[in-house]
Amino acid sequence: MTGSERRNAIVSHIKNSAIPVSGKTLAREYEVSRQVIVQDIALIRASGHDIISTNRGYILNAPKSAGRVFKVNHTDDDLENELCSIVDLGGRVVNVMINHRVYGHMEAELNINSRRKVMEFMEDIRSGKSSPLKNITSNYHYHKVEADNEETLDMIEDMLRRKGYLIEP
Repeated sequence: MTGSERRNAIVSHIKNSAIPVSGKTLAREYEVSRQVIVQDIALIRASGHDIISTNRGYILNAPKSAGRVFKVNHTDDDLENELCSIVDLGGRVVNVMINHRVYGHMEAELNINSRRKVMEFMEDIRSGKSSPLKNITSNYHYHKVEADNEETLDMIEDMLRRKGYLIEP
Protein backbone atom coordinates (compact mmCIF):
# COMPACT_ATOMS: atom_id res chain seq x y z
CA MET A 1 0.00 0.00 0.00
CA THR A 2 1.39 3.39 -0.99
CA GLY A 3 1.39 6.38 1.35
CA SER A 4 -1.34 8.03 -0.68
CA GLU A 5 -3.53 4.91 -0.53
CA ARG A 6 -2.91 4.64 3.22
CA ARG A 7 -3.91 8.30 3.78
CA ASN A 8 -7.12 7.78 1.78
CA ALA A 9 -7.85 4.68 3.85
CA ILE A 10 -7.17 6.61 7.08
CA VAL A 11 -9.63 9.35 6.07
CA SER A 12 -12.24 6.71 5.24
CA HIS A 13 -11.57 4.86 8.51
CA ILE A 14 -11.97 8.03 10.62
CA LYS A 15 -14.98 9.21 8.62
CA ASN A 16 -16.83 5.91 9.02
CA SER A 17 -16.05 5.44 12.71
CA ALA A 18 -18.72 6.26 15.28
CA ILE A 19 -16.00 6.93 17.88
CA PRO A 20 -12.62 8.70 17.76
CA VAL A 21 -9.88 6.54 16.24
CA SER A 22 -6.58 6.45 18.15
CA GLY A 23 -3.23 6.81 16.44
CA LYS A 24 -2.22 3.49 18.00
CA THR A 25 -5.20 1.77 16.34
CA LEU A 26 -4.36 3.34 12.96
CA ALA A 27 -0.67 2.37 13.27
CA ARG A 28 -1.61 -1.23 14.03
CA GLU A 29 -4.24 -1.33 11.26
CA TYR A 30 -1.88 -0.04 8.56
CA GLU A 31 1.28 -1.68 9.95
CA VAL A 32 3.26 1.55 10.32
CA SER A 33 4.67 3.42 13.29
CA ARG A 34 2.71 5.93 15.32
CA GLN A 35 5.06 8.64 13.97
CA VAL A 36 4.07 7.75 10.38
CA ILE A 37 0.42 8.18 11.37
CA VAL A 38 1.17 11.62 12.85
CA GLN A 39 2.88 12.61 9.58
CA ASP A 40 -0.03 11.18 7.55
CA ILE A 41 -2.53 13.18 9.62
CA ALA A 42 -0.50 16.35 8.94
CA LEU A 43 -0.57 15.62 5.19
CA ILE A 44 -4.30 14.82 5.31
CA ARG A 45 -4.96 18.15 7.04
CA ALA A 46 -2.82 19.96 4.46
CA SER A 47 -4.96 18.42 1.71
CA GLY A 48 -8.05 20.08 3.17
CA HIS A 49 -9.59 17.54 5.56
CA ASP A 50 -10.49 18.95 8.96
CA ILE A 51 -9.13 16.21 11.23
CA ILE A 52 -9.31 17.03 14.94
CA SER A 53 -7.05 15.42 17.53
CA THR A 54 -8.80 14.61 20.79
CA ASN A 55 -7.54 12.85 23.89
CA ARG A 56 -9.41 9.74 22.66
CA GLY A 57 -8.23 9.83 19.05
CA TYR A 58 -8.86 11.46 15.71
CA ILE A 59 -12.23 12.61 14.41
CA LEU A 60 -13.23 14.18 11.12
CA ASN A 61 -14.95 17.52 11.58
CA ALA A 62 -17.49 17.23 8.81
CA PRO A 63 -21.09 18.30 9.00
CA LYS A 64 -23.33 15.28 9.16
CA SER A 65 -26.41 15.97 7.11
CA ALA A 66 -28.65 14.24 4.65
CA GLY A 67 -30.24 15.76 1.59
CA ARG A 68 -33.13 14.98 -0.71
CA VAL A 69 -34.85 16.62 -3.66
CA PHE A 70 -38.64 16.88 -3.52
CA LYS A 71 -40.85 17.59 -6.53
CA VAL A 72 -43.79 19.67 -5.37
CA ASN A 73 -46.76 21.64 -6.67
CA HIS A 74 -48.84 24.19 -4.79
CA THR A 75 -50.35 27.64 -5.12
CA ASP A 76 -48.82 30.92 -3.97
CA ASP A 77 -51.22 30.82 -1.02
CA ASP A 78 -49.58 27.57 0.15
CA LEU A 79 -45.98 28.77 -0.21
CA GLU A 80 -45.55 30.00 3.37
CA ASN A 81 -47.20 26.88 4.79
CA GLU A 82 -44.92 24.63 2.74
CA LEU A 83 -41.73 26.39 3.85
CA CYS A 84 -42.76 26.66 7.53
CA SER A 85 -43.75 23.00 7.59
CA ILE A 86 -40.31 21.98 6.29
CA VAL A 87 -38.31 24.11 8.74
CA ASP A 88 -40.59 23.18 11.66
CA LEU A 89 -39.62 19.54 11.14
CA GLY A 90 -35.90 20.43 11.13
CA GLY A 91 -35.28 20.82 7.42
CA ARG A 92 -33.34 23.47 5.54
CA VAL A 93 -34.68 24.48 2.13
CA VAL A 94 -31.43 24.79 0.19
CA ASN A 95 -32.90 25.94 -3.12
CA VAL A 96 -35.79 26.01 -5.53
CA MET A 97 -35.42 24.51 -9.02
CA ILE A 98 -37.58 24.30 -12.11
CA ASN A 99 -37.25 22.55 -15.44
CA HIS A 100 -38.60 24.91 -18.06
CA ARG A 101 -39.38 23.45 -21.49
CA VAL A 102 -37.71 26.35 -23.29
CA TYR A 103 -35.14 27.75 -20.84
CA GLY A 104 -34.12 24.43 -19.32
CA HIS A 105 -32.97 23.95 -15.73
CA MET A 106 -33.13 27.03 -13.52
CA GLU A 107 -32.48 27.27 -9.81
CA ALA A 108 -32.16 29.83 -7.05
CA GLU A 109 -30.49 29.48 -3.68
CA LEU A 110 -32.82 29.94 -0.69
CA ASN A 111 -31.07 28.59 2.44
CA ILE A 112 -34.20 28.87 4.55
CA ASN A 113 -33.85 27.10 7.90
CA SER A 114 -36.10 29.03 10.28
CA ARG A 115 -39.51 30.68 10.46
CA ARG A 116 -37.74 34.06 10.60
CA LYS A 117 -36.11 33.36 7.24
CA VAL A 118 -39.45 32.15 5.85
CA MET A 119 -41.02 35.45 6.94
CA GLU A 120 -38.19 37.47 5.35
CA PHE A 121 -38.58 35.52 2.11
CA MET A 122 -42.36 35.95 2.13
CA GLU A 123 -41.99 39.69 2.75
CA ASP A 124 -39.78 39.95 -0.33
CA ILE A 125 -42.38 38.04 -2.38
CA ARG A 126 -45.33 40.06 -1.03
CA SER A 127 -43.56 43.38 -1.59
CA GLY A 128 -43.57 42.65 -5.30
CA LYS A 129 -39.78 42.50 -5.64
CA SER A 130 -40.36 39.34 -7.63
CA SER A 131 -42.69 36.39 -7.98
CA PRO A 132 -41.93 32.78 -7.10
CA LEU A 133 -39.91 30.86 -9.69
CA LYS A 134 -42.55 28.09 -9.68
CA ASN A 135 -45.04 30.43 -11.36
CA ILE A 136 -43.40 29.99 -14.76
CA THR A 137 -43.91 26.21 -14.68
CA SER A 138 -47.56 26.02 -13.57
CA ASN A 139 -46.49 25.74 -9.90
CA TYR A 140 -44.34 22.61 -10.47
CA HIS A 141 -40.94 22.95 -8.84
CA TYR A 142 -38.27 21.12 -6.84
CA HIS A 143 -36.66 21.83 -3.50
CA LYS A 144 -33.38 20.42 -2.28
CA VAL A 145 -33.89 19.95 1.45
CA GLU A 146 -31.19 19.07 3.97
CA ALA A 147 -31.64 17.77 7.51
CA ASP A 148 -29.60 16.14 10.25
CA ASN A 149 -30.66 12.64 9.20
CA GLU A 150 -32.72 10.54 6.82
CA GLU A 151 -35.49 10.08 9.40
CA THR A 152 -36.13 13.84 9.41
CA LEU A 153 -36.27 13.83 5.60
CA ASP A 154 -38.75 10.94 5.75
CA MET A 155 -40.96 12.99 8.10
CA ILE A 156 -40.75 15.98 5.74
CA GLU A 157 -41.66 13.77 2.77
CA ASP A 158 -44.65 12.33 4.65
CA MET A 159 -45.82 15.82 5.60
CA LEU A 160 -45.53 17.08 2.00
CA ARG A 161 -47.52 14.03 0.86
CA ARG A 162 -50.26 14.55 3.50
CA LYS A 163 -50.64 18.21 2.55
CA GLY A 164 -50.91 17.30 -1.13
CA TYR A 165 -47.78 19.21 -2.17
CA LEU A 166 -45.59 16.22 -3.08
CA ILE A 167 -45.58 14.96 -6.66
CA GLU A 168 -44.91 11.22 -6.59
CA PRO A 169 -42.38 9.88 -9.12
